[in-house]
Amino acid sequence: MKCPLPLDDLAMFLLVAETGSLTAAARQSGISVPTMGRKMTRLEAELGRRLFVRGASGYRLTADGRELLDRAVPLKSAAASIGRWRDEGSSVARVRITAGTWTSWFIAHNIRRIWSEESIWAPDLLTSSLQLDIARRQADIGIRNKRPEQEWLAGRRTCRIENAEYGTSEESTGYIALPQDGRLTPTARWVRDNRSDQIVMLASDTRLAVDLALQGIGRIVLPCFAGDAVPGLHRLSPPIEELSHDEWLVAHHEARHDPPVRAALEALARLLSDHSLRPGPD
Repeated sequence: MKCPLPLDDLAMFLLVAETGSLTAAARQSGISVPTMGRKMTRLEAELGRRLFVRGASGYRLTADGRELLDRAVPLKSAAASIGRWRDEGSSVARVRITAGTWTSWFIAHNIRRIWSEESIWAPDLLTSSLQLDIARRQADIGIRNKRPEQEWLAGRRTCRIENAEYGTSEESTGYIALPQDGRLTPTARWVRDNRSDQIVMLASDTRLAVDLALQGIGRIVLPCFAGDAVPGLHRLSPPIEELSHDEWLVAHHEARHDPPVRAALEALARLLSDHSLRPGPD
């Protein structure tokens, strides 16, 4: 059985065929003209076919040379494809992180503590009250309010999250609520279930509710790490026990071993567990 043709020789053949000159092909490849000439002679010997008519005007393809060119051209597209794959592998990987509004806000405000342009990963923050499907790769990392139950998900506890009522002063007695036309978060549901007779205004989202609260319209319920950080808002109640929960950093069992995802998980774990930034009961 004959040995396969060296791919390097075929690549050099394509250069000579396209340029019609040993000198030009040698210049593009960075090898010497004599070495290029020996490669073409060796290729013809291995094929048992004459590929070029050599003359003063350069290297002109024979019929067999044109046939080989047609067969070798796909090598160029394969090389280009491999080059793109190589470049993609060396580029920064995007890691999709899904979290609720205030956790996303907290990450964004502290992103420089855990990420820089030199990192091997870049965060895509996907704010959602829905649990995007990590198994189907709608997200790479989720920040959840309970331990994952699916066997294909791995979870790491970060801290205990508490919620309380916030407003500009104790004189704020009414409450700002979210409309019921969407999926309510636990905090929004608590206001509906426990303060429905005191709701004075609706806001389409929690960030808008904060703006209304800052105008003295009423109280809102916020995670303490967020409410305590908003200038002008004051905590007006003790932590609401039924809204306290553990926070979990969640990823797919297999994907969590990918270097970019692993780097993102470690960075997020440090940030979310930092009690100097998010003081908690523990």
